[in-house]
Amino acid sequence: MTAISNAPLLVLYTGGTLGMVETDQGLAPGKDVEGRVRQALDALPPERRAALPAFVWHEVDHPIDSSSARPEDWANLAADIADCYSDYAGVVVLHGTDTLAWTASSLAFQLLGIDRPVIVTGAMLPMEAQDSDAPRNIETALRFAAMPQLQEVALCFNDLLLRGCRARKWQTRDANAFVSPNLSALGERRGDDWLLFESHGLEATQRGAPRFEQADYRNMGDKVIRLSLWPGIQAWQLAAWLSDKRVEGALIEVWGGGNIPEDLELAAVMAEATAQGKMIVAISQCPHGTIEIGHYAAGQLLSEAGVISGDDMTPEAAYTKLVHLLAQPLPTEERLRRFRTSLVGERG
Repeated sequence: MTAISNAPLLVLYTGGTLGMVETDQGLAPGKDVEGRVRQALDALPPERRAALPAFVWHEVDHPIDSSSARPEDWANLAADIADCYSDYAGVVVLHGTDTLAWTASSLAFQLLGIDRPVIVTGAMLPMEAQDSDAPRNIETALRFAAMPQLQEVALCFNDLLLRGCRARKWQTRDANAFVSPNLSALGERRGDDWLLFESHGLEATQRGAPRFEQADYRNMGDKVIRLSLWPGIQAWQLAAWLSDKRVEGALIEVWGGGNIPEDLELAAVMAEATAQGKMIVAISQCPHGTIEIGHYAAGQLLSEAGVISGDDMTPEAAYTKLVHLLAQPLPTEERLRRFRTSLVGERG
């Protein structure tokens, strides 16, 4: 199915700072977010306002602060998009910044093969705040969402268009809040020009007719854990997590290029978990670069324990991919194969 060139965009509002207002108790959700967004866009210079694509507004049933987002929310949002995307030329999701990259990563896996733009954006400041980044981020997202040659889930922020499953939040307050550590930007706004770098887009083998994968994400927050190694970690501490019967998968952030302590008991805990069919994935604590399990002797224990390399994936992408694969009724070997395969450009 191809996008309808003259169709409007769909804007999905899910909550977040963008729609909040100042109160005596601090920031709180505001009313009539659509009206406020349209008013802000109407204030743009005439030529930029005229260039904006038409859009239809929709709010999710229960907008939330993104810091409260759960895997179930990712699944509900993907279902909303899958149900109606064919009526629109593209989709813009307005979302809180705290878990923006997590949602973008999850949507990429659930909306596998999407044949039009899905742009996730938000703001560091509310719509009406002085020097708010909200109007500019929304304008930029709308312009990129109207480009039919973009056929994937992307994150748009501070004039940059990043692959959704490669982006990370990197600043707590600065408007330049998101980065893509191991992949160049997909596009960029320069003044009044919106440039899409088509050579950075998904390969043809990863594009095409939508082949969405929607699964039951309920309770997946119980089943997949994430932990980071620290100097002095003990085997019993790791076992407290991995031996829990509810845990089916784990993301472990190791040191450097793929190292762990030379501790046979620690490795044995991981080996026991993988022998039970649990998926354990390792990525580096370093934001840039990749890991190569077994390259150093200190990392050979990971390989022997059956731990899977996440290569250069972000924690957000590695975690949401684990959730996605474990939520589906797949044989263990197929899950392992698919994790090692780049499905949506999430790994090098």
